[in-house]
Amino acid sequence: MELLEWVAERERTYHETLAAWSSRCPHLSIWEDTLIDGLVRVERSPSSRTSMVALTDRGRAALGETRA
Repeated sequence: MELLEWVAERERTYHETLAAWSSRCPHLSIWEDTLIDGLVRVERSPSSRTSMVALTDRGRAALGETRA
């Protein structure tokens, strides 16, 4: 949930997200788990060559459930 909240705060680049959330430890695969679960997606920014990380509808719903 912390990763979802972090992404929801403001636009995040793919590189920024990997720097903050990736891990080589298989027991701490937060970034990979959110991708596999369909909670976030990586999309190319139309105005630049930068890839951005965004919440999916499923990610927003999961985040809303914890805030309620």
